[in-house]
This record gives sequence, structure tokens and C-alpha cells, in this order.
Amino acid sequence: MNVMTNRLSTITACLALTGPFAGSAANADFEPPREVGLAEIVAASEDVLGRPDIPVRGDNGYIEDIVSIDVAGMQWDLGMSVHEPVDDDRIAKGADGKKIGIFLLHGGSGDFKSMHRQARMLSQKFGYKVVSMSYPGRHAFHTESRDWPDSNFRADGSVRTPIWLRGESIGRDEYDVIYDTEQRPRYGTRRLAKARPGTNFYYRMAAWPLALEAGGVEAMRRHFPQSEFSIYLHGHSTGGPLVNMLSQRVPNVRGMLAVENSSFGYIYRAQAAWGGQLGKIGSYELVQEAKLLPSRSDPFDELYIRSWRDSARYVGPELLGTEGPEALMRLPMVMEDILDGWKLSEKRPQFKAEYVITHGIEASLTAAARVTAERLQLDDDETRELIAHYVGLTQELSGEGTKPVPPVMFQISAHSRDHSREVYEAVVIPLYQKMDPAPKYSLTQFMAGKHGYMAADEALGLPSGIGPAVFLQWDKAIKSGWFVVDR
Repeated sequence: MNVMTNRLSTITACLALTGPFAGSAANADFEPPREVGLAEIVAASEDVLGRPDIPVRGDNGYIEDIVSIDVAGMQWDLGMSVHEPVDDDRIAKGADGKKIGIFLLHGGSGDFKSMHRQARMLSQKFGYKVVSMSYPGRHAFHTESRDWPDSNFRADGSVRTPIWLRGESIGRDEYDVIYDTEQRPRYGTRRLAKARPGTNFYYRMAAWPLALEAGGVEAMRRHFPQSEFSIYLHGHSTGGPLVNMLSQRVPNVRGMLAVENSSFGYIYRAQAAWGGQLGKIGSYELVQEAKLLPSRSDPFDELYIRSWRDSARYVGPELLGTEGPEALMRLPMVMEDILDGWKLSEKRPQFKAEYVITHGIEASLTAAARVTAERLQLDDDETRELIAHYVGLTQELSGEGTKPVPPVMFQISAHSRDHSREVYEAVVIPLYQKMDPAPKYSLTQFMAGKHGYMAADEALGLPSGIGPAVFLQWDKAIKSGWFVVDR
């Protein structure tokens, strides 16, 4: 692999912009549709997949980059892949005349490789420059292939743990393995690695949100210079709240490509609340009034070790949507497929700590900030500032001189577990409308597909799922000027 390295030094990730955001006006001749039917999805797929490949850099279709940063008094390595045409002149440009840069974050189980199908298609078929970054700790620095070896549950009772710094490992004496059944209807029995106070694991679990913030900003600064590129962000599922957070911290981010993309942490918390009460109360406002907004209590020091159960909790609703309750009549076959698929899935990290941001768990973020502040020996004022910074990772920035939330293009599949048109219209969009200033937005439902929107459906003639149709909409919007706004 070709490896580029960069060093950034900062103590905390205090990265808010200091200057006003200035955009330019454009008259877009494209408006994202409310709905895309199956025939249109199939035609778009055939169009995109039938295009000749644009030659791209790297033996594997990408070049690896490792960004090394110093954040909160600790060193961190973040891995990513860079996908771009060999010929710089073939990098596509948007309506604003700037080169198109796409920054991708994976979902809750994955790493940079989880987004490689998307990155390859976007670079080879559309000519974009694409960066796919792993969350802190998710990059398999210890293997040449960057695949995670073996199982994330081991015979000796240990579990797979993050690698936040090349050459560093977490010892079995740094955590206890515990079992959680409080959310069994949704997750089954959850297995967690509980960090022991005072260990490196404990302090890393407290500080990784700052590393994610600083690493994402540095990756975009390095690969998408403001003078050359406009950047568009996409974070699948869990990655959504994380790219929403980053969108206001990088000056040349121009838009959010939000397909099956959760929103800011506080919005996703409200979305989950409304969904949990659907059919009981039916109104988000009434859910608020009845104080039924659930507050997840995941502590910052607990690492969730995923299992086949996480595949099952998505397959169930998806089969219900595509086949109806009759799918339960072949439950043994369904479970065999889930377990066989899980064996392949373990090449990805399959551990998760991001709930504290994605569900806006302010109590856990406050606790993490206090642990970091104590380690850094901050005074009371500095501690309060750090707590505010942590909690601010779950919500939009506001105030004079702050870059507004950029335009967001919501896209949802037909059979997603958590992303229905109803919850977007009842909760997500109203909360975006309350922002000051409110960003431009659209909502499109594709009448096929599921949460893993690149999953093949050969029966429908969709070898890459609804992905190509989604990307074609991105391309039309970027090149037409839909994302170019006047502020």
C-alpha cells in the first residue's frame, strides 16, 4: 500500500470557524423528486453501471492515507482511503466551478472498507475525488490487508478492541466483559467491554470524540483544499450524526448527501422517541409533552461488541417490508443466512462506542469530558468549556460568525428499519426547520432497497441496490447548482 502521513498538533479539538460563511447564488435547474419508482431506479442503475471506468490511482483502486494527530494530550492515528482519477483534469466539477470532493463515513459496524463500493463507483463512474475515513480505533493497522482477523469474541474471554495508535494494543486487564439485557427486545443480549478506570482504554474511550472531530477536519483540509474543492458529506447510518457535526467545522463543505443517514444526535434521539411511541400517541409534540423522549444511558466507557444479533435486527424489518409476515415461515433459513453472513462481516471491526454522540447522550459526554479534563489538569472554567464542546458535538452550531448548516438532501429506501417517510416528515424535517438559519432540504424516497442501500437485489435487476440511482441524483444536484446557496 502507498501510505501518506501527516501530523497535526492540537490539545483539544476546538475547531469552530471564526469567519462568516459566504456562498454564491445559482439557479438550480434540478429539484430532487419526492419519489423514485422502480423503473427509474433500474434505468439509473443500468446507466451508471454501463459507463466506462475512469482510471483511478492505486493498485487497489485507492491510496491509503494515515493522518496522525495530537489531541487532548494523546497521539492518534486515523486511517482512510483516497479514490481519485489518475488524470487531475478528469476530476468532475460542480456548478460552482470547484472540483467535487466526497467525504464518506461508514456505519456503526464498519471501517473505511465498508464504503469502498460507494467510493469506487463515485470515483470510477462519476470522476469525483473521494475520501473514506475510519472512525478512531477502527482501522486495522495490524494487518497488511486492513481486514480484522479472527472473531471479535475469543475463546479466552477477551474481545476485539480498538487500535487508536499504530503499535498500541489494549490489554485484557484494562476491561471487564459484562452482559446487558435491558434492551433485549431490540438487540438481544449485548456484550460490552467495560473500561477499568485509570487505564489507557478508559482515557481513550473518554477522548476519542475529540480525535474524530480533529481527524475529520484535518483529512478534508489535506485532501480537499478550499481553493480547489467543494466538499459533500455522506455518513451512512451511525456516520450521519458524525458528518453532520463536521459539516459546520470545514469551510468548503457545501452539502449533505444524506441517504439512510441519521441526523444530529439530538434529532436522532427525538426520531427514535417518536418511532417508539408510534401508534400509542402518534404525534412528536405529544411525545414531548408526555416526557416520553427516551434517554439512552450508554456510559462512555462501555464498548459494545457486536454480534449476529445486529444483522438480525435489520433483516427482520426488511423482510417484513418485502415479504410480509410470511417470511417467519422460513425462519430457520433466514437464521442460517444471517449466521453465514456474520462470518464474512467479522472482517470489519464490529465494535461500537459512538452512541454517546449519535443519540445525544449528554450525561455520558459530560462524564467523558470531566475525565479528560481531570487527566489534563484543567481548571474549572476550562472544564466547563470542554464539557460544552463535547455536548456541542450532538447539535448544530449557532451564533454570529458561525457557518450555517449546509443544504441537506435526504434520501430513504423503501424498506429501511429506522428511516421512514413518516418519521422524517413528523420529526426530522421540522427540527431542521427550527434551526437558525434553517438549511435548504429535500426528501426523496426510492421505492426499492433497504438500509444497506448497496445490497444487491438481482430479482429486481439491481446488482448494486439503489446505490447507482442515489448517486445519479447526487450528481444532478451538485452539477445543477442545487447545493449552491446565497448566505
